[in-house]
Amino acid sequence: MSPQKKAICLRVYTISPKKPNSANRRVTKAILTHTKKRLIAKLPGETNNLQQHSTVLIRGASVRDLIAVSYSAIRGKYDYNGILNRRSKRSLYGVKKL
Repeated sequence: MSPQKKAICLRVYTISPKKPNSANRRVTKAILTHTKKRLIAKLPGETNNLQQHSTVLIRGASVRDLIAVSYSAIRGKYDYNGILNRRSKRSLYGVKKL
């Protein structure tokens, strides 16, 4: 498989993590455009603007406290916008250098 793949969101929702942690993590159920494989990907960052039929770029990244989540979406690409006014961890969240 490629390092990243393009996918289309089928559903954007939240799930709760495994036992010691407690918060609602935002995830998306997506389908890869080339292979039609369905997967669940985490949406990193503070906010998101995604909804059904949005296009995202997916990379492999196992999320340890979420069951059955083995992928992560990449910010700042396609419909998944970067975070504005963020100073630290710029590149991971799709924020341009000042």
